Amino acid sequence: MAEHLKKYFILILLILTGTLVSTSTFAQKKTKINLIDANELIGQTVNGVELNIFVGNVVFEHDSAYLYCDSAVFSSAQNNLRAYKNVHIFISDTLSLYSDELDYSGNTRVATMTGNVKLVDNDATLTTDRLIYGRNTGIAYYSTGGKIVNEDNVLTSRRGYYYTDLKDIYFKEDVVFDNPEYHLVSDSLIYNTATEIADISGPTTITGEDELLYAEDGWYDAKSDRAKLKIWPNGQNPYLSFKEQYLSGDSIYYDKEAGIGQAFSNVFLKDSLQNMIVTGNFADYRRQDGFAFITDSAQAIFIDKKDSLYMHSDTLKLIFDSLQSPFALQAFYKTKYYKTDMQGMCDSLVYMFADSTISMFGQPALWTQENQLTANKIKIFSSGQKIDSMQMTNLSFIISTDKFDIEKFNQIKGRDMVGYFEDNELNKINVQGNSETIYFVREEDGALIGINKALASNMSIIIGDRQLTDIFYYDKPDAHLIPESSYPEQELKLKNFKWLGTQRPNNRYDIFKWDGIIPVLN
Repeated sequence: MAEHLKKYFILILLILTGTLVSTSTFAQKKTKINLIDANELIGQTVNGVELNIFVGNVVFEHDSAYLYCDSAVFSSAQNNLRAYKNVHIFISDTLSLYSDELDYSGNTRVATMTGNVKLVDNDATLTTDRLIYGRNTGIAYYSTGGKIVNEDNVLTSRRGYYYTDLKDIYFKEDVVFDNPEYHLVSDSLIYNTATEIADISGPTTITGEDELLYAEDGWYDAKSDRAKLKIWPNGQNPYLSFKEQYLSGDSIYYDKEAGIGQAFSNVFLKDSLQNMIVTGNFADYRRQDGFAFITDSAQAIFIDKKDSLYMHSDTLKLIFDSLQSPFALQAFYKTKYYKTDMQGMCDSLVYMFADSTISMFGQPALWTQENQLTANKIKIFSSGQKIDSMQMTNLSFIISTDKFDIEKFNQIKGRDMVGYFEDNELNKINVQGNSETIYFVREEDGALIGINKALASNMSIIIGDRQLTDIFYYDKPDAHLIPESSYPEQELKLKNFKWLGTQRPNNRYDIFKWDGIIPVLN
């Protein structure tokens, strides 16, 4: 921040003190301008001032600088020289200035050049209509529009200060920076012709073939096509966009050649094609490798007008196809998600965009209405923002609290299960292998009739109005309706029973809460 304030202060100071170059002499000792050569001398006195007019191959020397022109008017008393046509000031082997006309003061060592002005050094060429160059300061200033050509980089602006010793150029007003890779537009810019690094000092856009960058602070390295974009206090966050992807943060680092984009703090990534937003505090986008990951409070939002899905995990990873469109989202460790009619948690998760499937791994748990579903693996199939069906593999369990007694639990257990949904509500379950149920059978008024305990190889369960309505047993079922008084309390829960109600997210903010470690289902 201090560095940027310093740059900005210098730039403003230069702009506000436009006479700095022309009035400052830095206590330079005054020396006389010396004539070296000319084809013809014409003496003349104007208003009492003796003038010498030199014509043809005119050469002057002043403090090791040589001034060439076709003709010149020299005042020895004022130590001032006016030169015309084919003007050339040779400052050193690395710096020369050219123009149609010149007004040069030997006392201040300031040159005012007009008409087809050109400043050439070993790094860049500056052209303008009018230029003021101070030899004491080494600063060239223009205010009528100028252009700098440096390698493949072309920069134009309304005003500019060129520090020829430092190779720094301070551009102001209507700044445009072009090279084969980017088109940069800004109001203020500081550029070094030796390093080819531009320091951003105001609202700036950088447009490439596929990307657009915006920042109000930072730098752009034209030599290596790298940029570091930063937020200016109370300003707009920098951003980087690729067609359907938009990435912003408090700061962004981008390396075009390597295809790397990194964002830090308040990261916001949006993919308009998949209608998805990902947030966090660090993002690493590897365009050439086809992935991006977000961590530190990472959150993915699958946008829907009626009911968006919010997901949190320690790390979220987006996988892109050859067209740079995301085709999968991976979530790693402590994953939770919330949707009004469905919530879930697991260790890791994979969401496939093509067919809208969610695969949950590592102690997955899913909640729909009153039902808690767990298994070693859960796979959810959706279409049109609605769940069609679900596969539960190995150690499958469905638990729901009894409608009239929350201390009692209806349970369905089996090796594998397939659930079917209608309007995002579970309405049928097929249980395959080692099926077991415990179900509290009640009268319409809630009076308990008994406890249904059943075993079968396979079974089908029908759910209506969010309650179990029918059970169909297959392959030698063993079912009993047992009075509560005759049912051993220790057998009211099937083996591997785990109620995870305290872990269930009740709103979009609960996805960031995690009570202890992921429960282990034995």
